[in-house]
This record gives sequence, structure tokens and C-alpha cells, in this order.
Amino acid sequence: MASTLQKFIHSLDLRALPRVLQIQSGIYCQDSIYEMFGNEFSLSTEEVIKVIGFKINKLIASICENNEVSQFSAKVELPLNFPGLYKVVADKTPYVSIEEIARKVSIGPTRFGHPSFYSAKDIKLENFTIKHDEQITFNSVEEVHGIMAVNCVMVRNNESHSFTLPLSQEGEFYECEDDQMYTLKEIAEWKIPKGRNRIVKLSTNLHMWDSSSPLPQNFDGCLILMPVYEVQAVMKFRKDIIHILSDLDVEVKDVTDHYDISSFLQPLSLEDIFERTSKEFPMVAQIMEGPSGNQKPYNLLSTGKEIVIYKKYQAARVLASEMRSDSSKRHYLIPMSYKGKFKRRPREFPTAYDLEIVRNEKEHLHVVATKAFTSPHKELCSVSVGDQFLVQQCQTSEVLYEGGKKLIDVLACEQILSDSYKKVLLPMYMEGGFVEVVHDKKQYHLSEICKEFHLPFNVKVSVRDLSIEKDVLAAAPGLQFEEEITDSYLLISSASSPEESWEIPVYRLHMLVHLLNKNVQTVAPPVTRTTVEEVSEEEYYMLRRYENLTLHPPPRPPKKPT
Repeated sequence: MASTLQKFIHSLDLRALPRVLQIQSGIYCQDSIYEMFGNEFSLSTEEVIKVIGFKINKLIASICENNEVSQFSAKVELPLNFPGLYKVVADKTPYVSIEEIARKVSIGPTRFGHPSFYSAKDIKLENFTIKHDEQITFNSVEEVHGIMAVNCVMVRNNESHSFTLPLSQEGEFYECEDDQMYTLKEIAEWKIPKGRNRIVKLSTNLHMWDSSSPLPQNFDGCLILMPVYEVQAVMKFRKDIIHILSDLDVEVKDVTDHYDISSFLQPLSLEDIFERTSKEFPMVAQIMEGPSGNQKPYNLLSTGKEIVIYKKYQAARVLASEMRSDSSKRHYLIPMSYKGKFKRRPREFPTAYDLEIVRNEKEHLHVVATKAFTSPHKELCSVSVGDQFLVQQCQTSEVLYEGGKKLIDVLACEQILSDSYKKVLLPMYMEGGFVEVVHDKKQYHLSEICKEFHLPFNVKVSVRDLSIEKDVLAAAPGLQFEEEITDSYLLISSASSPEESWEIPVYRLHMLVHLLNKNVQTVAPPVTRTTVEEVSEEEYYMLRRYENLTLHPPPRPPKKPT
């Protein structure tokens, strides 16, 4: 039975991919040629294509009042990289079964893919009863004892309970309120149910308004988002990916059950390659869809080019940001193989507690106070702007408190006077301000800084990496090394001229390849070129947010005695 492409995509479950479609009718008439996303291709009536994926390409937004489209609101087109952080408004329309939730809502391994719902009525399970209005978090969909079910978690009386709900479970299920903030891209990938629109509220605006903005000035209300999908497909006699927008007037028919799906090329993402076993490497692949970008090696990875993929592995990187006062700072991932050298730049510390965190046994931390502080205790030191201190160690000290004595944490320092030193104690709760005085003139390699100092750490490139054609770090006025992260990479080279190899990030580079049945001439990879990867603002916040999930926050500074 034929249907429009839009209806087909809205009804399609991602788990049912790939699907083979036959063009029935529409704007794609006999021998017509179209160019979309830079790909020129022709589709004839009764042509067959294999749909391998689809994703939201853009959002049509309308200003929302009382959960309805405002009568004065025009529809505007928002790209997925439109700035701002948004809160998702819970959908008031219920789902009638667990199967409908699993089919329409994104449930996956990341924390974005763990939606929460509540049932309008109690649900009786074997061991206990889920009460109505209790929050149920959906973690994954899998087969349990031959029955498809959703793995769920519920917290009751501070205790976590795990259980499964079969897809056949019927009821009245509503979305729970979500207090997290998301980018539009995250909402598009994870938070728009299939076949439904999504209401979001602008929470934080990440850029200054200008006349080119599709939204009104000072807008802080709600938007109704309607997705337009980009369909990714393979044609039988092409070695690249074609892209079709779902709102085009095309009728299609699903002929998967009557077609040999293996007769099409099998596109693989970098994530698919990374999931292969280590024994399968090295391998030769041809690029079906190359990445965008002018920096090496991305400009070498054009569609149709053959590459050798030598191995997969985890590698360390240092996440760094330019030290600028304006909002145009750039962010980089620097590999440990970077051959340039750095000199230290002064660090700033908002509290005395921060001085204790970065204190190093090898040297005395020398700081200047940038904010005055009056101590409430005569046993502790008051601070004036410009006072200089050498930080020594953390200890405890007795102070008079409410007529008695009390032990509090303090920072032992030496105050630098004009011709002498004075031992003083600073309360750890002190909210002051300090800037570092750097006496160290040594030039450091990246690995030395990570080994000897506590991050974040401020530096400037003193000797650029001569192995890099254009060392972008050398032009930065200053850099702050924020944290060390571990990420997934593939090591690749050109198959035709394997003089050098490159590391490419698995999760930040969009590229599709298909494997070739060719032997690798040399198993040992050629020399690996160092690449400093510049990351976008969105990728930067994703890296920091993801990495910080795996770290325990430092203990809070001691509270000031009242």
C-alpha cells in the first residue's frame, strides 16, 4: 500500500531499519534529476532505494501560548544548531501502551535515552504494585524470556527497584516533568516522540539577539516544535549516500519483504566500525559520505576515497580553552603527542579553599590578594588588597566561638612583608580573591604539566609544534588546560598513499563507509601525525558535561561560622 514519504517515516520504527522502498509517484518523475545536500541523483518511478536511517534535519517552530499555537505566530524554521538551552514541557497526551512508548520515544544507552513516565492507574506486578503517579524510568528495550519488554527502574522510599514491563502492557501513561536543560540538537535526537510535536520553553539564551533571529527580541516563552526528517538512503548502483527531506511530495511503497536487501551496499558509521572486534583490524574501506571541514585529515576524507583502518583504541586528550574576556573563545582537544612547549601563566583563585586544592609540595604557591577580607576572629588574619602570601599547608586552629573554643580548618601561610615574613592563618571558608605570581620560567611539555600540576592550569605556547603545518595553539593569547579526558579513536591512512596515519574521533566525526574485500599491504601503520582538534561550543559543553558525570565533585569549602 502506497503512502506519502512523510507518513511512512512518521510510522516507521528505527529498529525496523533498513527498509527497501519503491517510488510510486510524486515530484520524482521519470528520469528526473535532483540535487540535495550537494548530492545530485536521479530517481525514476518504480526505482528502489534502501532506507538506512533518518534523523531530524530541521525544526518548524511556532510560538506557543497555553500549550497551543498563538494565533499571531508565524511558523519559523530553526536549524538544530540554533543557540539556547531549553526545558522540555511534559506531553499531556497519554500513551495507551508500553509498546506505543517504545515505538515512539527514544530509549537508549545514554542518559538522554532514559525517559520517565507515570501510570494513571496502579500496575500489579508479581512482587509488588506500581502505584499511580509513581515515576517509572525506562532504561532499555530487550527480549526477556522470549517476550519483548522494557527494563525499568523506580525509586521508592530512597530504594531503587528494577523490573520489566512487557510491550503488551496497556494503560494510560503520561510523561513526567523534566527539569534538565537541553540544546535543540539534543531535543531533536532524543526528546521528540515519533508522530508528535514537542513543546519546549527557552531557559537560557546563549547569544545576543539580532535582527536576523527568527524569534522576537527578549523572547523567553514556549515553542511548539514540528520535526522535518532527513532520510538517508542507498541506491543500487551508487557508492554514496543520498538524502531526501521527508516533507517532499513523494509516494512510496515498502517492498522489503519481496526484495534481496543484501544486493545493496552496507554503509557503516565510525561507531559501527569501532564496535568490531580488534581481530578484524586492519581493514580497507571506501568512503560513502565524507565529513565536512577544511583542517587535516578531514579535507582528505572525500567521498569515494579508499582508506585503511588500522586499529581502534582509547586515547587521552587535554581539553583546553582560549583565555579571552569576550565570548569568542575557541576550544581544543590536544593529544599527548603534541610536541610544542608551554610556559606558565598566572591562575586566579576565588577562595582560600582553592589555594589548598592546587597546593604543590614541590613549590610554595605565591599569590596576591585581589579582594579584602575582615576576619571575625582575632586568631586569624584579615586581608587587604595587594597583600602577598606563600601558601604552606592546611591545618586546624582553635578560635573563640560563642564563649567557647572551636576547631576550624585554616590555611597556614607566610605573609610577605617589605623586609620579612609573618606566619598567618587564613580561614578555609574565606571568600576572597587571589591571583598567582609565577616565578617558574621553565618550558613544559603537555605530559609534564598533566603529571606535575593540578588542572585547570593556565599556559601560553612558548615553542610551537613544528610537525604541524599550522599550529593553531601558538596564536592563542593564552590557554587554560581544563581537564584530561579519554576518548575513542580510529587510526587511518590513505590506501593509495599510506605515508602517514591520522587519528579520527569516533563520536564527533560523521562519516559513512563500506568495507572492501581487499588485503592490507602493510599491517604496521605509518607514522602518526599530531592533530589538534578544534571543537565547537556545543561539543565543548557536551565533553565537559559527560566527563564531569564520571568525576566526583570536590568537597565543599567549610562553612563560615555563624
